Amino acid sequence: MELFSKTEYERYANVLIWGLKKARKNPFKAGDSILIKFELPALKLAERLYEILIRQQFNPILELTPTPNMELSFYQYASDNQLNFILEGETVRAASFNGLISLRAPESLTHLKSVDSSKISTATKARKVYRDIWDKNEDEGNFGWTLCMLPTEALAKEANLSLEEYANQIKKSCFLTDDNGVKKWEEIFEAATNIKQWLNGMDVNYYHMSGDNMDLKIYPGEDRQWIGISGHNIPSFELFLSPDYRLTTGRYYANQLTFRNGNLVKDITLDFKEGAVSEFKVAEGEAFFKSQLEMDEGAKYIGEFSLTDKNFSNIDCFMANTLFDENYGGEFGNSHIALGASYANTYCGPKNVLDANTKKEVGLNSSALHWDLVNTLDKSVYAVLKEGKRILIYDKGRFLL
Repeated sequence: MELFSKTEYERYANVLIWGLKKARKNPFKAGDSILIKFELPALKLAERLYEILIRQQFNPILELTPTPNMELSFYQYASDNQLNFILEGETVRAASFNGLISLRAPESLTHLKSVDSSKISTATKARKVYRDIWDKNEDEGNFGWTLCMLPTEALAKEANLSLEEYANQIKKSCFLTDDNGVKKWEEIFEAATNIKQWLNGMDVNYYHMSGDNMDLKIYPGEDRQWIGISGHNIPSFELFLSPDYRLTTGRYYANQLTFRNGNLVKDITLDFKEGAVSEFKVAEGEAFFKSQLEMDEGAKYIGEFSLTDKNFSNIDCFMANTLFDENYGGEFGNSHIALGASYANTYCGPKNVLDANTKKEVGLNSSALHWDLVNTLDKSVYAVLKEGKRILIYDKGRFLL
């Protein structure tokens, strides 16, 4: 059964290219190299995307990601040297790309559940060098990236949807049934810009988020800005910032299931003290969750605080994938925090001094981990200003501009 028509693949590719161009500060130019990383079930979209990029005078480079069986073989049998192996010249190659489009279509979500999780952590830390290169180039305005998801039987099964229902959720949330989906994304981009300007105009001491099993204080720190709906993810409806990782206190609860590195974790309760996770409780996946917290020093701190307005997002069911689940609309929108790495572009101070030491000084977290944990329940978020005033900024799934 063909889940997408030729027209819908064309629209998907055009929306992705819109996102890629939107996400980069400096304009692309003819001859720029765009890496297309794709999983095998995403082949038809990769082909469509490749043709359009060629016609637009880019140089697309194709890279097929490992299959689930390949990943399982790697983590079962790889030695420490293999886990840490980086091919000579690969970092130079990574630095040469001007953009990246990732087409994800996982054929399994739990194939690594029997693997020693410390091996996954070792490989993740070794490959952080690529993200560091791309982050640096993005900060300088010379790199942009975006990503999307294609339906698979594995995703549909874990989401308790038919394959056709899953595909329809993707079409709806990415506006692929619209004759001009790019125009729809531009309208959302403009509406979100107004909200970000409102939020960034406040002199905030901390944000207070409360709800069922949740009472969390998040301190943005100095020179922070809300960003989001920037083209980086398709779909993306969240607005977020990277707070001062050293100051978070209180309790956060993630009611939404989360799949990571072939493992499932359910019902996560985190208690924070002086920024770090001091205690945690999960209903399933405890050993794996603990291993991720111990990945490196920054893994137990917050790198992101995010809110999604349900007026933007028409995602209304669990999708068993963070790209969609962190953008859930539903009845109450969603909030998520991410454990691990911060986003440097939420810092709006002097860019020319934002080296590793300065990032630490201003409270931007560094980690090989970045793991979004989502709460879709009813919640209220107040901005507590430095003058002491409390402003309700988010309630019942909506920003209150």
